[in-house]
Amino acid sequence: MKTISVTELNKYVKNVIAGDLLLSDVAVTGELSNVKRSGQGHYYFTLKEENSILRCVLFRGPASYLRFVPKDGIKVIARGRCSLYEPDGAFQLVCESLTEDGTGRLYEQFEILKKKLFAEGLFAEEHKKKIPFLPKKVGAITSPGGAVIEDIRNVSGRRFPGMPVKLYPCPVQGADAPAGIIKALKQAVSENECEVLIIARGGGSFEDLFCFNDEVLAREIYNCPLPVISAVGHETDFTICDYVADRRAPTPSAAAEIAVPEKAKLLLDLRTLKSRLGRSFDSKFENVKRVFSLLKQRPPLTRPLDGIETKSQMLDSAGLRLRSIISDLTGKKRSFLAGLKDRFNSSDVKSALASKRIDFSGTSSRLETASALLLHEKKTGVLLLKGKLEALGPGNVLERGYSLIEKDGVPVSDAGSLKKGDLFRVIMRDGEFDAERK
Repeated sequence: MKTISVTELNKYVKNVIAGDLLLSDVAVTGELSNVKRSGQGHYYFTLKEENSILRCVLFRGPASYLRFVPKDGIKVIARGRCSLYEPDGAFQLVCESLTEDGTGRLYEQFEILKKKLFAEGLFAEEHKKKIPFLPKKVGAITSPGGAVIEDIRNVSGRRFPGMPVKLYPCPVQGADAPAGIIKALKQAVSENECEVLIIARGGGSFEDLFCFNDEVLAREIYNCPLPVISAVGHETDFTICDYVADRRAPTPSAAAEIAVPEKAKLLLDLRTLKSRLGRSFDSKFENVKRVFSLLKQRPPLTRPLDGIETKSQMLDSAGLRLRSIISDLTGKKRSFLAGLKDRFNSSDVKSALASKRIDFSGTSSRLETASALLLHEKKTGVLLLKGKLEALGPGNVLERGYSLIEKDGVPVSDAGSLKKGDLFRVIMRDGEFDAERK
């Protein structure tokens, strides 16, 4: 037989325990004994009954979710995995959760329903409705006699004076509470006065809040056409109602803050936006003024006739050059014919002249046709340019209903150029007159 060390045996037994499916997730009932809390926040205790004890440890992480303070003598349900503490070979239960025995069954029901509804998608973010930015009225589904409704009204009135809050009274504890909450919810939907609903209740024990873990109530909230804010218990309390609602608030007062915006902040935001829009408009207006000022200084607007005169001069120059070309060609042809006359006898000259006369006649006709086409093209181009310049000219602008102001024969482009008492002339489409700045 092979001999092994104590450490090896303890490690082997620990692995055997870890591999057992039954021991990997087990719930054990018993009474707390020898409860000790370490400086790091871990709890060490034993679970005991009449004839047996079980060593247990609850580490700081799971301990942070405890809903009670572990003390000797409390009956609890400890859920976790079995293990072996190797240094001293002690069998122990490493707890994942610890609940008082009275609430254990309720907590198990809560966890089963939560997993079921989660699997069906009732908690999915894509199904949650948006809370309106500024509701016309807020509905509160809660007890009429508690401080919750007053907290909601006080917070809503402080944040947005005059915001109406309508109470839909219902019980918020006990076996009849789920049916009462559902009735109030349906009434709010049928009346359709409110744009957002708050289901609220103050703090309490797990048993007190258990009516908000009802499956029928959860499905009514999920199918509600109005957005619902759940504010049940305190910040550390979670119910099925919180998970299925469109928004969860840690307290009823926080729910009112979520549902109702702060009027003073809205007004400040509006003033800031108005100021930004004003600055943006002024900047764009100045840019447009600069563009028009630059356009006004361009030659087609300051001296509209310059372009027409230049084009007319160009047309005249083209005509003179064309006449000169025709004259030169004609002179050359005549000189050529004169030379031919001297070189040939009269009969030859006559026949040659007849032939040349025919050629010359064709050439002259083609030149005249070409010159006529060229002149026509140039005139057409000048007329087009003249039309464009006239469209940009002051006269045409006056025809569209504008007027021109001149001082001492010079156009006035801005109001600052005229001082009090200055005389100026106003030119309009159908006449002109003198005026004085007052």
